[in-house]
Amino acid sequence: MASLLSRKYLVPLLLFLLLDLLAVGAGMGVPIFAILFGFLVGWFAPAVLAGSAPDIRRLLGKCILAALLTSGFTFLLMLVIWGPFTRMLFDPQADIANFGIPMILYEPVASFIGWIVLMVLISPFLQALAAAFASSVRLAWFPPASILQTG
Repeated sequence: MASLLSRKYLVPLLLFLLLDLLAVGAGMGVPIFAILFGFLVGWFAPAVLAGSAPDIRRLLGKCILAALLTSGFTFLLMLVIWGPFTRMLFDPQADIANFGIPMILYEPVASFIGWIVLMVLISPFLQALAAAFASSVRLAWFPPASILQTG
């Protein structure tokens, strides 16, 4: 954990937090830009983490961990944004039908539950998949020189 808090990793981590926050804000609570940002994080993660892994297997593991941390931060943001609205499910006076979400399931309560699950659970998972996919593609096409020399 101390190695993650070193200056080498702290600056990219803080930059990521700021950019992910901006991506969620640009989507106005819908994390489509955060999911797309996952591709960028995954593409640059092997370059940032290459010096900390002796072989390709450990580097892939660190890239997966970076993808999970990426989606974990987005998950926390989605909980902060969409979590308070879940109390509408228990309020009989709540006007869920006119809340502004798409009625994809033709029933307001079911659509609302589906929307909350999509925003809070599925979207961060998609961001993790995007980051993991981009990392694996980057490592397949452009493996780091330090891994090629030792491997």
